[in-house]
Amino acid sequence: MGVSFVAVLTALAVVAMIALPAAVQAQPSAPAPAPTSDGTSIDQGIAYVLMLVALALTYLIHAADLCFTF
Repeated sequence: MGVSFVAVLTALAVVAMIALPAAVQAQPSAPAPAPTSDGTSIDQGIAYVLMLVALALTYLIHAADLCFTF
């Protein structure tokens, strides 16, 4: 019987791991930078919320104005 493709591929992978141990070892990664926030993203989020509230109020006021116009 013939040797299966998976067995040959597994044998080649094991040989490569033994012959090239540097390729198998993980490289140390640089530490993540410390989070910095100067408050601009918070201010921008508040501004977006206030704009959405103003848009909703404008829509509701105009919709109510149309209902009571005769």
